[in-house]
Amino acid sequence: MASVSNVWAIGNGISRQNFQLKKIQDWTIGCNAIHRDHRVNEIIAVDRRMVNEIMGNEEYAGVPIYTRASWMTFFKDCPQICTVPDLPYLGHNKHDKPDHWNSGPYAVLLAVLQQPQTVNLLGFDLYGIGKTYNNLYMNTPNYGKVGDRPVGHSFWVVQLAKIFELNTSIEFIQWQQSNWQIPFQWKSFKNLTIRNIPV
Repeated sequence: MASVSNVWAIGNGISRQNFQLKKIQDWTIGCNAIHRDHRVNEIIAVDRRMVNEIMGNEEYAGVPIYTRASWMTFFKDCPQICTVPDLPYLGHNKHDKPDHWNSGPYAVLLAVLQQPQTVNLLGFDLYGIGKTYNNLYMNTPNYGKVGDRPVGHSFWVVQLAKIFELNTSIEFIQWQQSNWQIPFQWKSFKNLTIRNIPV
């Protein structure tokens, strides 16, 4: 597609539960089970079971679904399935390896490839609530349960920081609740703004 000026990468953190996604008029890239409630322009699911679930949603016929290259043998006859973008850098740590990037960071990476002026991050909470799981779709198929330990966020913090670092001409806006704590690794980025989430 042609480049757009404003892109939304939409995760599934609890923070976005009262946000009306239909208000967004810009290009949208969503993650995983967002397909159950809203139609985005592109969707990422690095879990094969979730890809199958999305493909079963008739509203998503023709919507590009991005997943890992390792799953493509299962979807070779499905033209709407695409591989996630290559990482824009080489690194030697575990968090630098493509197999350790999840849907959220890949959604933001796909957003910057549109060469927009602004990338909005919505529902990228990073942290659990206290010491428990934090996802709008918990207790549903392909997700953890209420009370489960949260998914570790350390890789997401570093991976997103790398995207901010490599795209200084793009303004990143992290939409969050007022009490959300910015990771210390993000505090030096002049192209990152934290704003209160609209409802």
